[in-house]
Amino acid sequence: MTRLLPLIALALLSACAAPLPAPAPSTLGGSEAQQRANRAARQFVQVVQTVEPVAERECRERTRGLNCDFQIVIDDRAELAPNAFQTVDRFGRPILAFNIGMINSVRNADELAFVMGHEAAHHILDHLAKTKQSATIGAVVFAGIAAISGAEAEAVRNAEQLGAAVGARTYSKEFELEADQLGTIITYRAGFDPLRGAEFFARIPDPGNRFLGSHPPNAARLKIVAETEKALRQR
Repeated sequence: MTRLLPLIALALLSACAAPLPAPAPSTLGGSEAQQRANRAARQFVQVVQTVEPVAERECRERTRGLNCDFQIVIDDRAELAPNAFQTVDRFGRPILAFNIGMINSVRNADELAFVMGHEAAHHILDHLAKTKQSATIGAVVFAGIAAISGAEAEAVRNAEQLGAAVGARTYSKEFELEADQLGTIITYRAGFDPLRGAEFFARIPDPGNRFLGSHPPNAARLKIVAETEKALRQR
């Protein structure tokens, strides 16, 4: 199965990336822009210091044998569209990655905390491993069907690639909603407002309910956040 790993890795990266709004072109002067960047940096540090220990505690309480030592990293390439995602390094340590566009595009600390909680939840719920398994199964099944049908080697390879992509996306919408639910819990327990944090959904294109789409409709995500936050307040 070694040959499948590059295909699966690509599928995993696309599956766990969260689409976020691109920032509007800046009309600020140099000094004002620098002050805004400094505020965003201070806010990021504050949110990391507050959310990370809560996420690690939730991870330890909910899992067995999973590495819960989160590492927060920043991609400083300013030209990239705002994005955040979760992955693991070669030792299995969970990484929560944010780029500069993401850090600068959130409107408040609640939004940043919610995104951080959401990405941490992907790791706690072991979504990468589950997605990898689905991608592997999809690749094997599609390639097997192509081979049985007498397809040539190139067609079998194409089927394998398609199978990996389809497999990786099979449960992606469910995983996003699960991460929204647990992310709401992490955000709330860290002292932030998950409802206010989830308002960034209103600023991103609604994926609707597209076949094989990687993210669920925005309305479904907002609904599960509201329901989870209500349940937390009633405890």
